[in-house]
Amino acid sequence: MILGLQIRAARAALGWSAQELSEKSGISWRTIMRMEQEDGIPASRVNTVVQIQTALESAGIEFIGSLGNQPGVRLK
Repeated sequence: MILGLQIRAARAALGWSAQELSEKSGISWRTIMRMEQEDGIPASRVNTVVQIQTALESAGIEFIGSLGNQPGVRLK
């Protein structure tokens, strides 16, 4: 499961606004902003997180690490 800080970092790496991620993932920008405020696993439905993760991965983001093991992102 990806973390809120990884969503923020991925969006920044792509140069996307929250609105752009919203359009590409089908998740409201308010939900995205709420999830990004959490450094840990976002308190949201699994399907919501998966939709965001899929949109970011489709754009070339690779999620690395885990909550306790150097979480981050990199461009493929």
